[in-house]
Amino acid sequence: MARLKFFSIFDNTSRNSNHANNDLLPSSNAIRQNLVNKNPDGTTPHNPVVKLLRRFMSGPKIDGGSRTEAEEKVYSWLYALAQTQRDMAFEYVRSTERGLSFTEAERRLRENGPNVPLEYTFPSWWHFLWTAFFHPFNMILIFFSAISYITSDSPNGCIMLILVLISVCLRFYMEYSSSKAAMKLSEFVKCPVKVQRCAGRVIQTELIVQVDQRDIVPGDIVIFEPGDLFPGDVRLLSSKHLVVSQSSLTGESWTAEKSADIREDHSTPLLELKNICFMGTNVVSGSGTGLVVSTGSKTYMSTMFSNIGKQKPPDGFEKGVRRISFVLICVMLIVATIITLIDYFTSRDASESIIFGISVACALTPQMFPLIVNTSLAKGALAMARDRCVVKSLTAIRDMGSMDILCIDKTGTLTMDRAILVNHLDSWGIPKEKVLHFAFLNSYYKTDQKYPLDDAILAYVYTNGYKFQASKWKKIHEIPFDFTRRKVSIIMETESNKEDKSCQFHGRFIVTKGALEEVIKVCSFVEHIDTGSLITLSSEEQLRILNLGEQVSNEGLRCIGVAVKRLQTQNINQSMDSEETVESDMVFLGLITFYDPPKDSAKQALWRLAEKGVTAKVLTGDSLSLAIKICQEVGIRTTHVTTGPDLELLDQDSFHETVKRATVMARLTPTQKLRAVQSLQIVGRHVVGFLGDGINDTLALDAANVGISVDSGASVAKDFADIILLEKDLNVLVAGVEQGRLTFGNTMKFIKMSVVANIGVVLSLLVATIFLGNEPLSPKQLLIQNFLYSVGQIAIPWDKMEEDYVKTPQIWSEKGLPMFILWNSPVCTLCDLSALLFLWFYYKTYSQLNLVFFRSAWFVEGLLMQTLIIHLIRTEKIPFVQEVASWPVLCSTVVISAIGIAIPFSAIGDFVEFTSLPLSYFGFLVLLFLGYFTVGQVIKRIYILVYKKWL
Repeated sequence: MARLKFFSIFDNTSRNSNHANNDLLPSSNAIRQNLVNKNPDGTTPHNPVVKLLRRFMSGPKIDGGSRTEAEEKVYSWLYALAQTQRDMAFEYVRSTERGLSFTEAERRLRENGPNVPLEYTFPSWWHFLWTAFFHPFNMILIFFSAISYITSDSPNGCIMLILVLISVCLRFYMEYSSSKAAMKLSEFVKCPVKVQRCAGRVIQTELIVQVDQRDIVPGDIVIFEPGDLFPGDVRLLSSKHLVVSQSSLTGESWTAEKSADIREDHSTPLLELKNICFMGTNVVSGSGTGLVVSTGSKTYMSTMFSNIGKQKPPDGFEKGVRRISFVLICVMLIVATIITLIDYFTSRDASESIIFGISVACALTPQMFPLIVNTSLAKGALAMARDRCVVKSLTAIRDMGSMDILCIDKTGTLTMDRAILVNHLDSWGIPKEKVLHFAFLNSYYKTDQKYPLDDAILAYVYTNGYKFQASKWKKIHEIPFDFTRRKVSIIMETESNKEDKSCQFHGRFIVTKGALEEVIKVCSFVEHIDTGSLITLSSEEQLRILNLGEQVSNEGLRCIGVAVKRLQTQNINQSMDSEETVESDMVFLGLITFYDPPKDSAKQALWRLAEKGVTAKVLTGDSLSLAIKICQEVGIRTTHVTTGPDLELLDQDSFHETVKRATVMARLTPTQKLRAVQSLQIVGRHVVGFLGDGINDTLALDAANVGISVDSGASVAKDFADIILLEKDLNVLVAGVEQGRLTFGNTMKFIKMSVVANIGVVLSLLVATIFLGNEPLSPKQLLIQNFLYSVGQIAIPWDKMEEDYVKTPQIWSEKGLPMFILWNSPVCTLCDLSALLFLWFYYKTYSQLNLVFFRSAWFVEGLLMQTLIIHLIRTEKIPFVQEVASWPVLCSTVVISAIGIAIPFSAIGDFVEFTSLPLSYFGFLVLLFLGYFTVGQVIKRIYILVYKKWL
């Protein structure tokens, strides 16, 4: 028989030629041949019918055909297995109904590798340490630290080395911790699995053995029971009342029924395939066997994790800071070179000129830059910890301040994540206690797996004072939940000589509860709306009841049907023998409706977020009607809504436009959540936060600017989140947004005042060197001034921000920074040069004898000017009049100013060649700084008038 290369996703592309024949499968099946996009001769088919078939077999595309090649392979493979016969499924994976032999299983394990969903190579710790250390800014600090030692300024050099150490440790810790998070994906699969394998060469014997999940290979036959986790993507071989939870993939709280007896077609969404179970999902009830068709990185789960664990590219803030640092370095080197040359031509002392130039360069370096930025972030993290938030990534605090869109997974975030019974209606939509009574008895005596709906029914009865007498009844038999019937029936009777007066029934009954359409199928009668007598359940009546159920669903509620039948004597034995017979000709009683209610705090929190310019979008795996109802109750607009299946049909441009407009997106797959987040980031240019707690949210959490999970969430979700909420409360996020904007604002204060002051000092030193023909300050004096100014900036992270600033998202923008420097730096230079001219003409400091006095006076003026600029820059209002800084900043200003003034009068002043200053000079400084603040405030008002913004 001819053989062809088959599109098998568990084939390892790196196999050696010895196993080449294992890649070949019979080509007799036309569907398989067309699925692989190949003719038997290896050419691509051009038949349009074949192309259409291939498209159907691969399932619907997401985001206008933007699936990756790996996703296409996974989708195509699983759809093929879902549509094929049982015996052909064994042929596809080269297995038998006896299972794999131990030898073949070992060979496949070597060939395919361990069964882990993510292939990730973890760099060693020294790699992260190396990267953290050899950062350009660290190299600059180390270079200038060496310069400080050369200039005999060991304390300053020591401080810079400490800054380098702090920066390296922080970066190493954050990046190494982040990379280790991916290891959790391999940890969670370490559990035993029951596998059927065969032993023996001539007569093969089937054995049931336990194998670690990491050692499962394609072709294994697995046996599963309630609580078991599926070790890979599995094609069911047999099943009995099998119910599976897929919440880890879909986010939906409801369970899914599975069956080995159904062959699916191309129109069924992948996650709704009845005969396919997915890696990472678990068995809720029932049992069965399955054929493992995909493991490890070839599973559907692996497509979710293919892009996580990778380092995020630097955001706009980080890029901007790097560019500013580069500009400052360039300016520093140019100016230091010019000053060195000028000093050399005037003094003719090359060594002294070089030392002075190096001192200028060191003084112009923003040495506290990494410390201030990291301190701001660390302080924000501590503040958020007090608000019950654990910050894993410090930069996420800054991004919280920039966030303008928050994507929320509905379940458990906006809602309580539990079913609440809303109403019990008869077939006419009228509340009827009898419906609740029989639903209660069904749930009470149900011994099979109890679901959240059963708990909701029991809780409703107990908490609302109903006196249903379950003890008056005796359970006879149970017909358990079955996905083909999607209902559960309880046969029971009243105890001898006892009657349940709460419903005036006695005798033997069967009570059925389940999916509305399935319950209706076994009913032949319904009660009349007026008389309560039984009437025939005609097709028109069935349609009316189904429409009632649809109306309930459109209101965002879930409903189940309830039916009952009295069993006559001749039915008693039948009840034990024929389920179909006893579940027939029943009386339809009505519907029970359920709801996952919103949290009381959700509406207030969303309103507060909206006030701060953060738009909420709901991205959920639940139904659209339920999502709309929840959103309407919590205040999220539902004018524009969409669903995952609708998004699948859109081209790329339409996809981006729909995501931009929609506030509610329901029935989304994990990949669709990821692409929605990426669309908002790249096309919409938004800073996006994502709040989710399931494995199905991991992709979006990793891609978002701020990934937010909760302490009760899945382990993997928490590992890839930037922030973990210890309480599932959106109000905690509001505090986080405020703290993020406070951190962002204080960081921007520091950046702008540092750049303005440094550029101003550069111009002042350049002009003063030319004007004096000498060094305006000696190297030691310049370094002391720079050190004191740098220490004074440490208090900035503890400053406060104006209320208007924290009301709107704050995004990094470099466009205004050059103009900010151009408008404000000359004011600093003007202040310095005014002092220079005053000293030159009033105190006659142009002689060499008065140079010591000049340096002492100019040192004090320069330090005070750089210290006071903090107050001028930090607010758009009038400093000390309309707005006062926080007490740490005020204390820092007072202490540094006092130290600067005292130095010329102290022994330190004698050591660095200072002299005491007359009282009249301080009177001049008062007038000078009054003028400085006046001019600065005028410039500030004009700047705000022109550019509509200050910080």
